[in-house]
Amino acid sequence: SWLYNIGRKIFQSSNPPPFRSPIPVLCIGNLTAGGSGKTPTALAMMKFIRPANIAKNPVFLTRGYGGKIKTPTLVDSSHHTANDTGDEALLLAKIAPTIVSPDRAAGAQFAHDNGFDLIVMDDGFQNRSLSKTLSLVVIDGASGFGNGKLLPAGALREPLQEGFSRADGFILIGDDGRNIRAHLPSEKPVFEAKITVPKTWIADTKSLYVAFCGLGRPEKFKRTLERQNIKIVAWLEFPDHHAYTQTDLDKIIQTALNHKARLITTEKDAPRLPPTFATHHPLDILPTLLAFF
Repeated sequence: SWLYNIGRKIFQSSNPPPFRSPIPVLCIGNLTAGGSGKTPTALAMMKFIRPANIAKNPVFLTRGYGGKIKTPTLVDSSHHTANDTGDEALLLAKIAPTIVSPDRAAGAQFAHDNGFDLIVMDDGFQNRSLSKTLSLVVIDGASGFGNGKLLPAGALREPLQEGFSRADGFILIGDDGRNIRAHLPSEKPVFEAKITVPKTWIADTKSLYVAFCGLGRPEKFKRTLERQNIKIVAWLEFPDHHAYTQTDLDKIIQTALNHKARLITTEKDAPRLPPTFATHHPLDILPTLLAFF
């Protein structure tokens, strides 16, 4: 953790001044590594922005983690795959236009040049190359800030007070099981939310299921399934953003055959599966959304 922090400071000190975008940038970030709920929050923000006429032509901006695209690109869901853009970009593109750009500053300029008037940036809170108009930090109520240590001894990407100072507000997802509120700056707003399953999705509580996922916090998916009374007979975990190999897929299908069960996974995992995967075995995809309360 000490070495990580030294390297982080050296990297930041070597960066040029951040690029100031011609259009506003709303950053949805976090202070820990993975699994806090940034993408569902970004999707929820976009659903607020457009009906409220906050912007006429907003766009998502994401790094495209796991994808091979290196230059600013507007996602085309009919053409791009998770290998091109990463899984999260394809989820975002279902809701609004989405730009993939590992260089956030170049992505912001690309957004302006293509007529967009507001950027909702999924992740990038620690990225100093692009100035943010507003930064909201997402916190998972169950895991909080872990043991409070920096990577790799803990889950923190940066010291808490440093992150708190740059945040304009916080979004606490789920029950506050770690007394997180007591540690947050009292002068900054805290919004409460939870991950829910749309009422339009009807759970099949009679079938048996083999559940699998590659997430930062896989236990969140498992808890959601249990709340839906899904009967899980086998559980398969893979690393976050995992690129499923044929060996993985064969194992998943064989496990389901052994248990005479259906398969279920997440919306984030689905883009990383071959288009023909569901033709080999019944597959359900659990939809989720972020609800504020």
